[in-house]
Amino acid sequence: MKIQIKSTNVQYNDQGEVNTVQVHFSGHNDSRTIHINGYIPLTAEEYTGNEGLAALTGMVRQNLADQLAVV
Repeated sequence: MKIQIKSTNVQYNDQGEVNTVQVHFSGHNDSRTIHINGYIPLTAEEYTGNEGLAALTGMVRQNLADQLAVV
């Protein structure tokens, strides 16, 4: 599955610190027969240190795997 991070929406608290982050993504398999998109919510603690695309992509992949395992 190819995952592309489309955007990150950062919400700040009154002190100007990161409060929550929405990581918007899209993805598809190699043959493009499966498409998926959405966002995962992250806390400030989850986001801190994982701001790079590789880390965010990994977090999206893990979240998707966890969600699909429940279905």
